[in-house]
Amino acid sequence: MGFHTYDAERADALEDPGRYEYVSVDELLALFDPEGEVADLGSGTGFYTDDVAPYAETIHAVDVQDEMHDFYREEGTPDNVRFVTAGVEDLPFADGALDRAFSTMTYHEFASAAALTELARVVRPGGLVGIADWSAEGEGESGPPRSERFGVADAVSAFEDAGFTVERARERRETFVLRAVLE
Repeated sequence: MGFHTYDAERADALEDPGRYEYVSVDELLALFDPEGEVADLGSGTGFYTDDVAPYAETIHAVDVQDEMHDFYREEGTPDNVRFVTAGVEDLPFADGALDRAFSTMTYHEFASAAALTELARVVRPGGLVGIADWSAEGEGESGPPRSERFGVADAVSAFEDAGFTVERARERRETFVLRAVLE
């Protein structure tokens, strides 16, 4: 699998409401029941961060690109958003600091044993993680090339190997969703 980072020069394309076709706000919220300290992994322009912010005490917009944070700041951010420039494999949070974490269409950019081990370190026991991403089983009509995607079975195995229990995982037409709890 190739890991890429979304081109920050195309950041405005991430503001397309057509993204809700692949994961709606209600579906996303149901994946991880946001509350307390939440991290949006691969937050980009904050498209979904804004939707989750009203339900969290603090939401950490985590992205590897400062340019994405700059774009988000220019658009305006909710008061409870904190910007974190980091990769998922090296998160600057204390052990068990997060109540929840989620990723929308970016799991394929960070999926590795190191990243999931780090995620297991920073999510508290009983904490939830919600993932919605492009599926390797999808048609490839949108999103990254199929060669850069993961199937839901691969994601389930990776989360279980990192110490999570997967409560729900489902393949869909172009994407998959996964809900995992840290035991």
